[in-house]
Amino acid sequence: MKITRIHHIAILTDRYEESKKFYTEILGFSIINETYRKERDSYKLDLAINGAYCIELFSFPEYKERNSFPESKGLRHLAFSVDNVEEWIEFLRSKNVDVQNVRIDEITLKKFTFFYDPNGQPLELYEG
Repeated sequence: MKITRIHHIAILTDRYEESKKFYTEILGFSIINETYRKERDSYKLDLAINGAYCIELFSFPEYKERNSFPESKGLRHLAFSVDNVEEWIEFLRSKNVDVQNVRIDEITLKKFTFFYDPNGQPLELYEG
């Protein structure tokens, strides 16, 4: 038995429309399916990168806050590969996204940066 790949990442939001816009219009994910579940008063949005299913965005009227700093216990951050980190930083800043300056990975010498989604989820862009 073996695990073959990561199937998806689930993100819970209390700011559904803002998060939907952030992931689709700013980060460029495509919508696979959007479902409203009346019994839960909840949306489930399935998103893809380059046609590959990868993120479930959920809204729930009742949720619990969780510390979500890059050094918190649990999921540290979600990282996306990009061709040019500096171009992404410029683009994100043009969309009023607070993004850190370029950093260099001490081991790989690759460029990367961090920013947050509308829910405070740490996200990373990693070049290469």
